[in-house]
Amino acid sequence: MSLHTLQVLWYLVLGISVVFYVMLDGFDLGVGILHLLVKKDLDRRTFLNAIGPVWDGNEVWLVVIIGALFAGFPDIYATVMTAFYTMTMIFLVGIMFRAVAIEFRSKQASLRWRRCWDISFCFASILITFLLGVMLGNLIQGIPLNSDKEFIGGFFDLFSLYTIVIGIFALSLFALHGCIYLLMKTTHHLQAQIRKWVRPLILFFSASYVISTVMTFWKHTYMVERFRAYPVIMILPLVTLTGIFFIPRLIAKHREGEAFIISCVSMASLFVLFAIGSYPVILRSNLDPLTNSLTIADSSTAYTLRILLLIAIIGVPLVLAYGMYVYHIFRGKVKITDSSY
Repeated sequence: MSLHTLQVLWYLVLGISVVFYVMLDGFDLGVGILHLLVKKDLDRRTFLNAIGPVWDGNEVWLVVIIGALFAGFPDIYATVMTAFYTMTMIFLVGIMFRAVAIEFRSKQASLRWRRCWDISFCFASILITFLLGVMLGNLIQGIPLNSDKEFIGGFFDLFSLYTIVIGIFALSLFALHGCIYLLMKTTHHLQAQIRKWVRPLILFFSASYVISTVMTFWKHTYMVERFRAYPVIMILPLVTLTGIFFIPRLIAKHREGEAFIISCVSMASLFVLFAIGSYPVILRSNLDPLTNSLTIADSSTAYTLRILLLIAIIGVPLVLAYGMYVYHIFRGKVKITDSSY
């Protein structure tokens, strides 16, 4: 197997891991974003228990992404960690606060204690999601890389109107995804309350989707060029729009499971579109995209990629199988007991 083929395969492994991460961790981040919209303690406990058995397993895909980048593309990993160092530290603090909030909230019955952790959980979920969107925006618009392919910018260089818009888009996407997931896990008055959020969230998502798409095609023409070269990929945004159109209809018919699957497919199509539009670039330079960008060619050796591919062939199906088993065990509606969060 040639080095180029191995590089393409490892790019696919990285892309598949990203898709699974945003589909799975996306809904539990979305639940966190919506957490403070309910006021009753029982309802907030229901939210936490809806994601309680699976949220930490969903974040395994984040570990897979980091591991795949570190092992398969070490030079790109080094540059990413340099460029996004401060943002990554804030991101990790958000993950820690979110995890602690989930575990600590139920330790005391004090209203003040629980309200404090509710705010921490919601704020951390919003922060993590927004930063993920900002990172994605920087991958699309590029970051300042010099001729040695080293980052020469600062923390605030990562924030622009475009990256902030993509951050807001990520919030709308995950909030809608989390809302649909909650509809599958709740009953009676709480489900009826959540059902009222669907339309406003779809409007929020649609507006941010249109704005971010227009800005992407206007400011970053290389994405448009890929559409012109391969018109067939136009099907991907159409899949997203069609899915969003059908979600309210399915929810109205109480087919929340199908709506959630369509939401997952819509999210996957967006990130596949990004991967196709960016290929073969992984980290784009906004100073000289042609020569300063980091691509799949900046990978480990062929021998290393062969070993890593063998590990991925064994490991990724195991992660998938374990995840499917967990979701099967904890399927159905949430039931609050004394041992619940």
